[in-house]
Amino acid sequence: MDTYTAPLRDVRFVLEHITPLTDLTATSRFAHAEPDLVAGLLEEAGRFAASAIAPTNREGDAHGARIEDGGVITPDSFKQAYQQYLEAGWGAVQHPPEFEGGGFPLTVANAVKEFITSANMAFSLGPLLTTGAVYLMQHHCSRAQLDTYVPKMVSGEWAGTMNLTEPQAGSDVGAVTTRAVPADDGTYRVTGQKIYITYGEHDLTDNIIHLVLARLPDAPPGTKGISLFIVPKFLVNDDGSLGARNDVEVVSLEHKLGIHASPTCVMAFGERGEGAVGYLVGEPHQGMRQMFTMMNDARLGVGLQGLAIAERAYQQALAYAQDRQQGRGPTTPPGEQAPIIEHADVRRMLMTMKAHIEGVRALCYLNAYALDLAHAAEDEATRDHHTKLADLLTPLSKAWGTDVGVEMTSLAVQVHGGMGFVEETGVAQHYRDARIAPIYEGTNGIQALDLVGRKLPMDGGAFVKGFLGDLRAEVDALPTTLSALTAPLHEGLDVVERTTAWLDAHRDAMDDVAAGATPYLRVLATVVAGVLLARGAAGAQQQLDDGADDDGFLTAKVTVARFFATQIVPTVGGHAAAVTAGAEDLRALTPAQLAP
Repeated sequence: MDTYTAPLRDVRFVLEHITPLTDLTATSRFAHAEPDLVAGLLEEAGRFAASAIAPTNREGDAHGARIEDGGVITPDSFKQAYQQYLEAGWGAVQHPPEFEGGGFPLTVANAVKEFITSANMAFSLGPLLTTGAVYLMQHHCSRAQLDTYVPKMVSGEWAGTMNLTEPQAGSDVGAVTTRAVPADDGTYRVTGQKIYITYGEHDLTDNIIHLVLARLPDAPPGTKGISLFIVPKFLVNDDGSLGARNDVEVVSLEHKLGIHASPTCVMAFGERGEGAVGYLVGEPHQGMRQMFTMMNDARLGVGLQGLAIAERAYQQALAYAQDRQQGRGPTTPPGEQAPIIEHADVRRMLMTMKAHIEGVRALCYLNAYALDLAHAAEDEATRDHHTKLADLLTPLSKAWGTDVGVEMTSLAVQVHGGMGFVEETGVAQHYRDARIAPIYEGTNGIQALDLVGRKLPMDGGAFVKGFLGDLRAEVDALPTTLSALTAPLHEGLDVVERTTAWLDAHRDAMDDVAAGATPYLRVLATVVAGVLLARGAAGAQQQLDDGADDDGFLTAKVTVARFFATQIVPTVGGHAAAVTAGAEDLRALTPAQLAP
């Protein structure tokens, strides 16, 4: 069974007990996002994702995107679904009212994004890039540029892209060679080629607004010499109508492991003449700083993809485990077969999936909540605190969230047994689709380096120390009914504090720090998620103590938090040795010795 049901109840639980929506509605910026309004919004978003988007997932994977007559043709089902998406205004949920947006908190908007991504990850990537492009433009574009492009991008009539990567410039963005030469009319002529451009060309919108990194003729080398340009597919006339086609075209589409219906394009700028018309964003040589505004927004969005695709795969695995008859369970009469959900190992896989999914959801939503308060809190101290918290959590959300996405979709295949390895069931698609997420928007290794190199030293290390102290105090405050969670969470925090101190003490040997960065990110993210699930369990337990009716949902929250604390969090002790081992063994073998 390859269907999708939005996890509305779990999301509402997170918004009540882990990232309180009431904290956001207490601000003037989000005062309108009342719980009843948000509940109705999420219910409709879940219905839309399940009924309009989810049915396109298999068809999109089978047919993919293709080039035809110099353009990209998306699956037929995408066109109908996108038109419904546009008419319903889902892309406008988080954007400011001045651009006809809904002005809802990112915490709420990300729940909508989760549902749509679970329904069809390949479909969701186009709106994700458009949202990120709008976010960047709001921060860095002129008023005239905003008025020209942003309203139609918010509505979904026009799309946006991010153009960084070139054949010789992947993670090393400073190596880009795309050029932008000033023209006599104040515009620029952009020439060069970009690769891996998600939705760089497609037939879903009337225009595509490319945000392109390029070098001016007098640019210094490296990232300090990069500027950012708006390069629309169609030029826009003074009255807002579409003008001539710009010199921007798709050269080819990548043939990928997954997300087949998402066109990943090789884009050529200026190959037909003097160059594509571009418009400088802000000041020269500020492009990398400007693009990071979009990249950081996208990194949380990508972490959310790991959560979303894991949720979709889990739902399918759970349904299969209840339907598939194989072997005998503990209470199965002789001669009869039991559904495989009765087997302990299948239960372990399902519980591992459920616990990780809920942990990643709590972490990603906390990340969004921190970003919301960083912008909307009434006092500067609260804004500053949550800015730093969001900075700390972003690499965790992106890297751990997407690693978990791959691991949990793999477990979903395993639950299906042999049928998981054939495309007929559809579960293999989730595994294939999930695999890109740890790679793009900065590989997870880069996220780990950002964590240990930039985020841990904030305020001389005082911010992270204070954050860990807050987590420990929260564990100390758990009710006695949750005492089983206390010791493993404290032990997990001990590991975090010990490895954090080791990394700090070895900053003069950055190769050793870099060697431990990835396992450290796993340690920190796992323990933070464990405490967040305990926070939710405390809320559930309080409701139970207050006599709330329980159909099993609240007790499940307690059980999942206990499972994560007692069986997942202890694994961080095994990662600690990798954090503190240094780089000696990683450097010990020559390339010749590494060869078979």
